[in-house]
Amino acid sequence: MKLAALKKLCASYAGARERLHDAPSNILVYSVGEKTFAYFKTSEPERWRFSIRVMPGRFLELTDTQGVKPARYMGRFHWVTIVSVEQFPEEYLRELLEYSYQKALSGLTKKKREEVLMGGGD
Repeated sequence: MKLAALKKLCASYAGARERLHDAPSNILVYSVGEKTFAYFKTSEPERWRFSIRVMPGRFLELTDTQGVKPARYMGRFHWVTIVSVEQFPEEYLRELLEYSYQKALSGLTKKKREEVLMGGGD
């Protein structure tokens, strides 16, 4: 999947918000409500590495895959970093992203989740 297509996909989720955090973090964050579901590193040497939360059972499987590693500081929460999204299987990436979004959405209060799903929240 091309980077532009992945960014567009991240932004297409109900209530998704895109924020760019400058130095020192240098990340492009996608969140729903106040919960992050994906982010890109925007500075060298890790520019455009993509991180998402995955199911605990998939964490070990994925981190044993070439081009995937535990996300820095977030690995203990089952976040992985995909070094090159262009070389990662597109359907699998979509599946993992959907899980990450749903996990973030489920972390919102019931009221906030309903607002997001009805189109009233960010």
